[in-house]
Amino acid sequence: IGDSSVLTCPLKGAITMLTWRTSPKAGGLCSLVYRADMNMTNRTNCSDNINLTFRPGLAPALEIRHVGIAQEGNYNCEMVSTEGNFPTTYHLTVLVPPRPRLYCDEQGSPVCEAAAGKPPAQLSWLPESNCTAEEEGHDNGTVTVLSRFTAGSTRVTNVTNVTTCMVSHPAGNWNQSITC
Repeated sequence: IGDSSVLTCPLKGAITMLTWRTSPKAGGLCSLVYRADMNMTNRTNCSDNINLTFRPGLAPALEIRHVGIAQEGNYNCEMVSTEGNFPTTYHLTVLVPPRPRLYCDEQGSPVCEAAAGKPPAQLSWLPESNCTAEEEGHDNGTVTVLSRFTAGSTRVTNVTNVTTCMVSHPAGNWNQSITC
């Protein structure tokens, strides 16, 4: 989320026409049609952060600047050239890194939270604990995951009681330790 994404169409022969059709999960369909004979692009229902880019020697591309969850969905390109028609389909999945936080609750137990991530983060503890994580979904498709550390009855309490929460997510990992 927030980065730019570049989707390319295969470049085979001289371009006659290039069509991109997008069907995002949120919002309406968008189409961009480039006609080489007129050197003109026609845009229909596309936001300002979506543009065609042409660079010498590189395949033509669809650039999406400042990607948001609303841009997640299917992107179809059809290149018409002197060599034939070449369709390409992409499914854009947007990752949202969670906001991790570790704190002590009113009972003095460590609580680990990974707020508003997409997909949901995976939480684990050191020392190991058989905690279950609670998930809360949000309207924008993100999920907050919360886990409370519970010491097992066979665990020997050490002097410092240092507990570490580890957050695993495709957009990056995080860990922090706390003494409650």
